[in-house]
Amino acid sequence: MKKIVLASFLSVFLMTACKKDNQVAEKSLEQQKMEFQMRQLEIEKQKLAIEKEKMAYEAQKQADSIVEAKKAKEATSSNSKPQVIREKTIYRESSGSNGTYANNGSSAASQGTTQKKGMSKAAKGTIIGAVGGAAAGAIIAKKNRGLGAVIGGVVGGATGYTIGRAGDRKDGRVQPSN
Repeated sequence: MKKIVLASFLSVFLMTACKKDNQVAEKSLEQQKMEFQMRQLEIEKQKLAIEKEKMAYEAQKQADSIVEAKKAKEATSSNSKPQVIREKTIYRESSGSNGTYANNGSSAASQGTTQKKGMSKAAKGTIIGAVGGAAAGAIIAKKNRGLGAVIGGVVGGATGYTIGRAGDRKDGRVQPSN
């Protein structure tokens, strides 16, 4: 009988011990779930803060670009106003001639010194002439093609430069030399 009571007492003790462990395990599992959810909430709050900062940055960037556009528009509108250049004619009497006209030099300023962009005709002519001359020199010189290419390139480049320079003078890109 003692053995039966002892065995039943031991089985009841083991049963209650297993239930306590399950309850403790369930509680710790619930705690872990809660901690995980708290971390998730913190991450979401950080994401929202980042999005808020990003939106503020984009708004500031847009405002800055609007201000820059207004400044550029004002600068171009002030530059686009026609400028009146007045020329004065001064009459001088000098000992050598009577009644000659003299200009105060403002006509040179009215012509302007705007440079055209891009490659000049002289540069284009030099390149085309040098390549064409080198090819022609290599074809013509049967014995020494390298020497023929060099001579042809130099002659072609000089010729192309001369022709291109004349075109630049004609267009007004280069002032004619007197």
